[in-house]
Amino acid sequence: MRIVGGEFSGRRFSPPTNTPARPTTDVAKEGLFNILENMMDLEDIKTCDLFGGTGSISYELASRGAGELVLIERDLGNIDFIKKTSKALGISDKLEIIRGDVFKFMKQSSEQYDFIFAGPPYALQNIDDIPVLVFEKNMLAPSGIFVLEHTPRNDYQQHPRFTKMKNYGTTIFSFFTQPSE
Repeated sequence: MRIVGGEFSGRRFSPPTNTPARPTTDVAKEGLFNILENMMDLEDIKTCDLFGGTGSISYELASRGAGELVLIERDLGNIDFIKKTSKALGISDKLEIIRGDVFKFMKQSSEQYDFIFAGPPYALQNIDDIPVLVFEKNMLAPSGIFVLEHTPRNDYQQHPRFTKMKNYGTTIFSFFTQPSE
């Protein structure tokens, strides 16, 4: 696994072999960030990485200048790896790691984020609740972008805030936006 762009571009890291996470492939990640960089300025934004896994998306965001990174993950092995990697990258001061259940976090959230990424386990039964909660709990700041990674079996094109979808084989990114005020 590597960081595909920004300040830390090319840096490689090896996630734990026993992780329950399914890291986003480098090809899909590169495509995602090419789209994002054309949609918004990532410099100094406030981000939330739901289902943080190995931290790959948060490292990419930090590499591109994001100012505040919040990551939610429940697996202790992944959290230890994220702490070690963020220290090696020198971004520990920007990264807040919250250990816990994503749905509990979302239901209690009162923060707004410029960018939210959710890369849940593909077999997650209640994946369709994620976009509902993001908008119901007003987690996305005005002009913010929310990206949900999923498989072709899920389709969010009828969601009122859906803007576009990008397909990378079995990985699909659905983009949602919050109108500016």
